[in-house]
Amino acid sequence: MNVLIVDDEEVLQDILTHLVRSEGHTPHSARTGEEALTILDREEIDLVLLDMMLPGMSGMEVLRQVREVDPEQVIVMITAYSSIEGAIEAMRLGAFHYIPKPFKNEEVLHTLRKGLEKRRLTSENRALKAQLRSRYGFHRLIGRSKPMQQVFELIQLAAPSKSNILILGDSGTGKELVAKAIHHHSRRADGPFITVNSGSMPPDLLESNLFGHVKGAFTGAISSKKGLFELANGGSIFFDEIGNVPPDTQSKLLRVIQEREFMRLGGVETLKADVRIIAATNADLEDAVQENRFREDLYYRLNVITVKLPPLRDRSEDIPLLIHHFLKRYAQENEKSLQDIDPAAMQLLMDYHWPGNVRELENVVERAVVLSTGEVLDESLLPEQVKSPTLRHPAVELPSNGLAFRDAVKTYERRLILRALESSSGVQKHAAELLKLKPTTLHEMMKRLNISLESVG
Repeated sequence: MNVLIVDDEEVLQDILTHLVRSEGHTPHSARTGEEALTILDREEIDLVLLDMMLPGMSGMEVLRQVREVDPEQVIVMITAYSSIEGAIEAMRLGAFHYIPKPFKNEEVLHTLRKGLEKRRLTSENRALKAQLRSRYGFHRLIGRSKPMQQVFELIQLAAPSKSNILILGDSGTGKELVAKAIHHHSRRADGPFITVNSGSMPPDLLESNLFGHVKGAFTGAISSKKGLFELANGGSIFFDEIGNVPPDTQSKLLRVIQEREFMRLGGVETLKADVRIIAATNADLEDAVQENRFREDLYYRLNVITVKLPPLRDRSEDIPLLIHHFLKRYAQENEKSLQDIDPAAMQLLMDYHWPGNVRELENVVERAVVLSTGEVLDESLLPEQVKSPTLRHPAVELPSNGLAFRDAVKTYERRLILRALESSSGVQKHAAELLKLKPTTLHEMMKRLNISLESVG
């Protein structure tokens, strides 16, 4: 790494140069503050050893100017014992450390190692954040269809804002990918991005995870624990399937949004929450509000900007783009020679209705790549549900003498409802969710079709 030694004493220059070289680093030399600034402007310097007392521009002034241009530059001040107060002031202004004269060589080496380690970690962190921005950039949201172009425009406008965002879309449409893209293009990109799987844990555990708890707050709380709102401070929290958050937790979440503060479970201290909320759901929250399953005031707090992701069946022109994207990615990851897809296989993929959306398409392509032995993806590499027309489009028998359309539809509705009730063990609310119906609508249909829970089984 490159170390700049700024000192007008030749003896100290020689000693420090020797110490820097002994650690395997490259020393650069400056005798004045002005010369140091010139070198810093021209070279990539990882650490500066800067004497407080210089002819002309003082070391303190050099520190101020460097910090204005590059706040991450690691600067170690060298000072006489008589000016320790000045060295402490230098650290207040952003210096990494100071070394008093006369110094011991081991002391210099220890500080040099610590300072360069800090520089290395800072550089790695910067590179990682750049990689994340690239990884979750808008270019990863693939699509040239009109619905996707509208999505791109909206999230590009929404990302830099401070507003909460609600992402709507079926399972597998890429809601979390959109959330990450929004975060990494926001003013909070340097802060954490934390995902909360809202429906995967009991209410008490969810609240403990969100808000943290103090020691003794409940049985098993043997120590205090920070919650996700504390850990996400300065960043974003992504609530996946926000509609599954229990009512009691909804009220506490509303307070965090409104007041920007919360308390740990069992605690009395009020903590600040500088967090942006990005929520997603595949449920109809307006229906949930009408049925008193979701707080109306929380819904409007979350629904400041709404991003609606279209299902894959509504953007079929994007399917070839997605296929080639996944083909290239998984061929590289699995070191396969697969490069293209034959027309017949492409047609099957275009005709399929994709109930699992982009996630299902990605899984199908990944499977094909893993099983491939050649350079072209053909029909033999596709799963049965994609290849079989009967699985894609269930057969409908039409008698030669015709049938009563309304009766046939009524029979099909009855079968669907009975199947949904069987799958949900007779719980009408769950059956309604399976059929994408309001519970009240399902109840009316059951009455009209004379379906009772006794008929389930």
